[in-house]
Amino acid sequence: MSHCKIRIGFGFDVHQLTEGRDLWLGGIKIDHTLGLLGHSDADVLVHAICDAILGAANMRDIGYHFPPKKGNEFENIDSKILLRRTLDIVAAKGYSIGNIDCTICAERPKLNPHIPQMQETLANVMGIDIDDISIKATTTEKLGFTGREEGISAYAVVLLEKADSPHF
Repeated sequence: MSHCKIRIGFGFDVHQLTEGRDLWLGGIKIDHTLGLLGHSDADVLVHAICDAILGAANMRDIGYHFPPKKGNEFENIDSKILLRRTLDIVAAKGYSIGNIDCTICAERPKLNPHIPQMQETLANVMGIDIDDISIKATTTEKLGFTGREEGISAYAVVLLEKADSPHF
């Protein structure tokens, strides 16, 4: 009899908006006057997804696996590379993605027109069906740091599956 073990993980990330940086969200570059400040490309959505994946596998977080040290290999790295490496890390434990549900919180720019391209890009990076990644965008109704356009945050929930596990 075949069993499937499932695990759920939650991820959250936030980065400050600043001038002089490109805005990367969901693996794509979005035209905007501000970008996100961070050690890598600061893609909050990809970082939240990575943390959710690692959390579901009980393997700590993105900062543990890809530490933000000045001058290291991860400085200014494309977060899609970190996502691919994260999947390799959990695959070594026998896990694969079941599905992902995430939300980006930003006042501007309007993100809904970009969601299909984000889904397609991330599905390609992860090798999953586009139907297995849900991305939503919302505002905070002008409240808090997001509402004041000081930063952007993202939340992600991931379901991991492990086939043929005898403990389910």
